[in-house]
Amino acid sequence: MIQLRGVLTADQVATVRRILDASNWLDGRTTAGQVAAKVKNNLELDPKAEHRDKLIEACMGALYAQPKFLAYAHPSRVSTPIFARYRPGMTYGDHVDDPVMGGQEGSPRYRSDLSMTLFLSNAADCEGGELVIQTAFGEQRVKLDAGDAVIYPSASVHRVEPLISGERVVMLTWMQSLVRDAAQRELLYGLWQAREDLLAKDPEAVASKQVEISYANLLRMWADT
Repeated sequence: MIQLRGVLTADQVATVRRILDASNWLDGRTTAGQVAAKVKNNLELDPKAEHRDKLIEACMGALYAQPKFLAYAHPSRVSTPIFARYRPGMTYGDHVDDPVMGGQEGSPRYRSDLSMTLFLSNAADCEGGELVIQTAFGEQRVKLDAGDAVIYPSASVHRVEPLISGERVVMLTWMQSLVRDAAQRELLYGLWQAREDLLAKDPEAVASKQVEISYANLLRMWADT
């Protein structure tokens, strides 16, 4: 699980929220799987909403401009994002995301390896509404500010705590990674961080070049296109 700070600027967040606040929202259970629908209580942006595609393009463009995102996720296929809104009393109980997504209207099917939440409301502006992710190290509670994002394995059991006051607005998406194995992705991400540090200090050093070669060849070995 990683957090990305400042995916969207304050001005970008304000523009996105202005459009979302003027748009039509629907019952979120319409897009949930059979099991998830029983524990889901939120609103989602109408797929036919005006400017929805432009919002998605702006948010995903900002995400893909983050080197940390690309190094961690190695995205191969990414779902069409969903904008979700929680008002007081709304929640989303424990669930795992669908293992295979897509396939509607001829779109390709893909495996969900990673899930992402991009926050579009500030943590201080609402009470409750934490994203709670179960990990091998216990529950991780995530509540970030507008413009920040968290990415975590889609196989993780997770939930959104009941919102007590204020409003929680997020964009959600899921992706299939070029590197299917989570342990391999973790090793690659750690090696990428070391590579970036070495290249920044001395790109011509033998160690820098060796780590660069090792990173490239491990990715070549593990990538599934």
